[in-house]
Amino acid sequence: MVKSVSYAQWALAPYCIGIKLRALRTQKRLTLSRLAAETGLSTALLSKLETDRMIPTLPTLATISRVYGVGMGYFFAEPARHTLSITRKAHLEGEGRGADAVKFIPLSSAGEGARLKAQMVEFPAGGASTGMSSFSEMSGLVYVLEGRLQLDAGGMQEVLETGDCAYMESGMALAWSAAGKHRCRVLAVMAGAVPRTEG
Repeated sequence: MVKSVSYAQWALAPYCIGIKLRALRTQKRLTLSRLAAETGLSTALLSKLETDRMIPTLPTLATISRVYGVGMGYFFAEPARHTLSITRKAHLEGEGRGADAVKFIPLSSAGEGARLKAQMVEFPAGGASTGMSSFSEMSGLVYVLEGRLQLDAGGMQEVLETGDCAYMESGMALAWSAAGKHRCRVLAVMAGAVPRTEG
């Protein structure tokens, strides 16, 4: 049976008050019983507040705020940024089969201003290659999920095996391809804009 959610619970959910309460307590290294002694509130009540099973009244929240040394605004500040992008395993496994071209599967939101761009890149067997055009201070991380990756960066050539990882900060052109006779799949996470690719 699905438990109904009150309007107050629904309206306060984006503020994550329970999570913030628990985070403050663990940062201060207080047990529930110690916090109860400091605030005069019961451990059962404090536990319900931290797990969002109960909505705190303003006087209760004010009492807890004084112990933690934070203002009430800490709990009610509007989230400045929140993006959650999920790519299911079935989507990843269903993409990029059969063709000879390099496949790019976006894993992050395509919205403007995203700080990180993540994608899975699948290189077919046989060494088909693609390049990443240089631009000012490209930085990112490449993790090899499957196969072997040939990485040419700034005149250096490296082969990364499955489970290997490379962190890059560069303004130079980079090229990457599958090394050997098997396909290669990598997770690429880049700061800022995704580098332009060149076939």
